[in-house]
Amino acid sequence: MGQFENLVGDASAADSWHHVFMRSRASKGRDFFANARRVVEQAIGEQMDGTRLENPDAGKNPAAVALSKLGASKGGKARAAKLSPAKRKQIARNAAAKRWGKD
Repeated sequence: MGQFENLVGDASAADSWHHVFMRSRASKGRDFFANARRVVEQAIGEQMDGTRLENPDAGKNPAAVALSKLGASKGGKARAAKLSPAKRKQIARNAAAKRWGKD
């Protein structure tokens, strides 16, 4: 606190010195209407003005994209089928413990 007392004025405000220097940043995707428009455009496969949506896989190797989609579609199901119920339960317990901060 000592080094910022002169900049802010009093010691109680020195705890929030970063508000003086740091600009707030607008979060991405908070506009309800922009999100709604994006959802509709993705659902219909084109922009509202009739132009096509840009391809997210453009510039990528088509064979690699196909292989990735193939592996992703069966990876989780194959792993789940391979695990015993006890092992799946243990994995779920570990995940919940990490998620909720219990060790």
